[in-house]
Amino acid sequence: MTNGNEERKRRLAQSLRDNLRRRKGQARESAAGGSMGGESNGEGDEEREGVEPS
Repeated sequence: MTNGNEERKRRLAQSLRDNLRRRKGQARESAAGGSMGGESNGEGDEEREGVEPS
């Protein structure tokens, strides 16, 4: 049982490190002004939702 708990802790720690690296990378992109599409600025919404622009 202890071996299973140790393996779970190891996997959780690795997942947390990977998540932190990913979030830091996203923060760097955001600070540099490079939007990779995570959030919308409101432009182009008509095309995405299938509504014809007026």
